[in-house]
Amino acid sequence: MEQSKIVNYAKLIARVGINVQKGQEVDITSEVEQMDFVRILVEEVYKAGAGKVNINWTDSTITKLDIEYANVERLSHLQSYEIARQEFNIEKHPARIWVDSEDPDALKGIDQKKYGKIISSRGKEIRSYRDKYDDYCQWCIAGVPGKKWATKVFPDLSEEDAIEALWEAILKVSRAYDGDPIENWEKHNDNLVRHSDKLNSLNLKKLHYHSSNGTDLTVELIDDVLWEAGGEFTKETKIPFQPNIPTEECFTTPHRLKTNGIVYATKPLSYRGEIIDKFNIRFENGKAVEVHAEKNEELLKNMLTLDENACYLGECALVPFHSPINETGILFYSTLYDENASCHLALGTGFDMLLKDDSLYDTNEKKTEHGINKSIVHTDFMIGTEDLCIDGIDDKGIVHKIFVNGDWSAEIK
Repeated sequence: MEQSKIVNYAKLIARVGINVQKGQEVDITSEVEQMDFVRILVEEVYKAGAGKVNINWTDSTITKLDIEYANVERLSHLQSYEIARQEFNIEKHPARIWVDSEDPDALKGIDQKKYGKIISSRGKEIRSYRDKYDDYCQWCIAGVPGKKWATKVFPDLSEEDAIEALWEAILKVSRAYDGDPIENWEKHNDNLVRHSDKLNSLNLKKLHYHSSNGTDLTVELIDDVLWEAGGEFTKETKIPFQPNIPTEECFTTPHRLKTNGIVYATKPLSYRGEIIDKFNIRFENGKAVEVHAEKNEELLKNMLTLDENACYLGECALVPFHSPINETGILFYSTLYDENASCHLALGTGFDMLLKDDSLYDTNEKKTEHGINKSIVHTDFMIGTEDLCIDGIDDKGIVHKIFVNGDWSAEIK
């Protein structure tokens, strides 16, 4: 891939993704395989004004070895250096970047029950810290091709050609392949915000999803929760940033206890080194009470029991079926990309930053009582089809066409 395009992509992450502020600390988490890109990214972050850049190196092969050989007790709790890092985040509010490049099959074959216990225990500890800084600092996830990821996505190509093909796909769907990526992104974000503004103006109380594959789902919304699209803003300082590059979604947080019906997934879910495929979930009073999957049904059930709220919805996201990502025809085996191919839902934690006035709900207990789901997990799965229709019912009972045949209706465009 042309070096100039990769540099521009790094600049996009630094200046639009995290929108680093002058003198701000920045944390970058990346697989060691991406050292060359991270060096480029570090320079662009410094050029954008960062005070100090810190790197957290990871390796999915070592992660698998940890799970295989270390005992549950040792892995289930934060070590002192990890606690220090969390406390640093609370004190300094560093902007955080995750470079997504992991091998989708890296954790294949692990003891899923053991890993589930580890995730559940660590997640609760980490959440106690993250609740104190998550909304106060910018963050961004962006992909970079890894060798095993690229050959998974393009199995018929050589390793070199697969990496080049994945680079091209990533840069194109991130609007960083042609022209000025920052200008491209600003125009794209303006368009997404236009859709979310329209959704907010309708005062929707319910969404009814229906399609020929059997999806028939009603999701009730929360009165004082907004729709958001593309960029977000930090709490108090109101710094704009883009948490996902790319993104195509307008999203909100539904009421945790008011989803009923059945929904069918339309893309495989890459989850902990395994693929969950051809599955459906039935909800009663918000809770996922019945699931079926042709592949890895037990893993799906395990996913719903990681904590007491993993079986409730935390997100409804609207993405046109004819999105740039879906139009590539590529299954990326990465939620960052696959969730932005079409409409999706997420099981697990919701977004309290979407509350019009979150000062009214200053504890997780109050947020939960108000209807926002709180969990240690957030797992997106795709439900968009070419014939998906979504009707929105407003506070006066008027029905609005939100999606017709997979895409935005004329009322929303």
